[in-house]
Amino acid sequence: MMIPAISLSTYRTVKPNPTVTSCSHLPKPKPLTSSTATFKSLSKSGKLDEALRLIESSPSKSSTTENDLEAYSLFLHACISRKSLEHGQRLYLKLLLSRDRGNQNLLDKPTLKSKLITLYSVCGRVDEARRIFDDGFETGRVPESVWVAMAIGYSRNGYLKEALLLYRQMLCGFVQPGNFSFSMALKACSDMLDFWVGKAIHAQIMKSNEEPDQVVNNALVRLYSECGCFEEVLRVLEGMPHWNVVSWNSLIGGFVRRDKVFESLSTFRRMQGEGMGFSWVTLTTILPVCARLTALVSGKEIHAQIVKSTAKPDVPVLNSLMDMYAKCGAMEYCRRVFEGMQIKDLTSWNTMLTGYAINGCMTEAMEFFDEMVDSGYSPDGVTFIALLSGCSHAGLPHDGMRVFDRMEKDYGVLPNLEHYACLVDILGRAGRIKEALEVVRNMPIKPSGSIWGSLLNSCRLYGEISLAEVIAKCLFELEPKNPGNYVMLSNIYANAGMWEGVKMVREMMETRGIKKEAGCSWIQIKNRIHTFVAGGGIEFCSSAEYKKVWSELMEAMEEVGYVPNTGVVLHDVEEEMKEMWVCGHSERLATIFALVHTAPRMPIRITKNLRVCIDCHSWMKIVSRVTKRVIVLRDTNRFHHFEKGACSCKDYW
Repeated sequence: MMIPAISLSTYRTVKPNPTVTSCSHLPKPKPLTSSTATFKSLSKSGKLDEALRLIESSPSKSSTTENDLEAYSLFLHACISRKSLEHGQRLYLKLLLSRDRGNQNLLDKPTLKSKLITLYSVCGRVDEARRIFDDGFETGRVPESVWVAMAIGYSRNGYLKEALLLYRQMLCGFVQPGNFSFSMALKACSDMLDFWVGKAIHAQIMKSNEEPDQVVNNALVRLYSECGCFEEVLRVLEGMPHWNVVSWNSLIGGFVRRDKVFESLSTFRRMQGEGMGFSWVTLTTILPVCARLTALVSGKEIHAQIVKSTAKPDVPVLNSLMDMYAKCGAMEYCRRVFEGMQIKDLTSWNTMLTGYAINGCMTEAMEFFDEMVDSGYSPDGVTFIALLSGCSHAGLPHDGMRVFDRMEKDYGVLPNLEHYACLVDILGRAGRIKEALEVVRNMPIKPSGSIWGSLLNSCRLYGEISLAEVIAKCLFELEPKNPGNYVMLSNIYANAGMWEGVKMVREMMETRGIKKEAGCSWIQIKNRIHTFVAGGGIEFCSSAEYKKVWSELMEAMEEVGYVPNTGVVLHDVEEEMKEMWVCGHSERLATIFALVHTAPRMPIRITKNLRVCIDCHSWMKIVSRVTKRVIVLRDTNRFHHFEKGACSCKDYW
């Protein structure tokens, strides 16, 4: 039976009730000393120095009350929250000295031992945490909470295998696992993508007398999602009493990691439709999906939810929002988010800078870089990759080389493989292939496939067939399964009319089981994302609305002198067939679909998985002119903003 806690002063003034004959059966409240109460208060408020001085100055006692244990536990909790190892070490030393003097051994108390293990592991001192765990191991049965604290310590520091081995050791010691143990072990399996061990732990959960709680169920969802076993995910979800935000986040995150971007977006919509709400983790997971799909409508909807939220968004969420706008080609919105951020970090600046670079706004990018440095932020490797890649695609070799030279000299950033790849690309695209080769020869690190691939692309641009063959041979050894390298060499041969070479490359691909990636484009109309493949969309192309728009468009384009450039069709076929093929490219189908299904003057945003061809680029420019539409096309290289018959890339890509 519990009685309400009352203050000592009140307790002294209470008069005996004459109707009660005896109260000896009631437990007497334990007195709380003023020093213990002060110690607790100091720990709660984070005044660890004062709390520690108080405990170190107090005399050692042969016995310890529950209040003392609670106070020590509270102090260690404060140390963990602040990652203050020094304060925790001093308490640990006091407890060791107390034990050595023959006083009560508080280090055997599971609560204190678990918190000490947690403190050391949080501070990265895993070996010392293990010594605390092993201390007194042989003297008695170690409770589950101590095992789990040590296993979480291993997992937190990246020792996932050790965490699972400790879990196995716990089972061998006949310690019955509970939900705390199960959730820890499942997390380690998820991080290791160890499906079979996770499956075995799931079997233990099913046999356990304890019902799995929400944390365990969410851990199972995450495990199966991470491993791509979505049938198992659905089984777990169906058996759960209710889903919470973490359950949905695990499912969405699993789809994202398995590259199922459309499924992740539809799952997020279903989550919102069921009134679940969201966490900031939800948004930092789904906003990159919107960015990848150029799903600006969905991204704006999420932005509206952030604005309406009563909670203040953290910096990672706003950085993700900026990234989404930048990768949807909406730099004006990106800048607005940036300007509205009260707290910014280096990622915020880099995201803004990368957005300018990929959208071809290099004047703004250079000015923004100066603004960033003036604001006291030191650029890092990501900063310079953005600037260098932007200079490469904008045709600014002099600016790019100047940026590269300043990296280490002015900012102490050592160039890595990606920086060298950008420099080689800058020189190669500008036709300075010999200089690019010289850079490759003098690099302090071994050239990667991306560097050789950049050189091969330069050979394609400038018809350097002999050099292309040598580079392609290196690439086939470095990246034997990369279809892009074979396609690039085949295109080089086709451009030169060397059809035997084209045939040889295709036979090589067939022998090695390598297939060229099909051209694919997608566009978001309202809440739906529509996908088109080259030569596909037969039903749409047969419709009356398509034929009407296509006919009107071609008539208007012919008036301004457009003639299809069939040279982009790298096959030895008839001219009529070439013209039909080039007109069936996926980005054209997406454009016509948008013209049919969107209001006049509304911008059209298209994403393509391959580089846009020269003829489609010319076609888009003329479409933007005759329809008075802004067309934003994102291909694998960069953004193209078509407006009034011109492109932001200035025909250099």
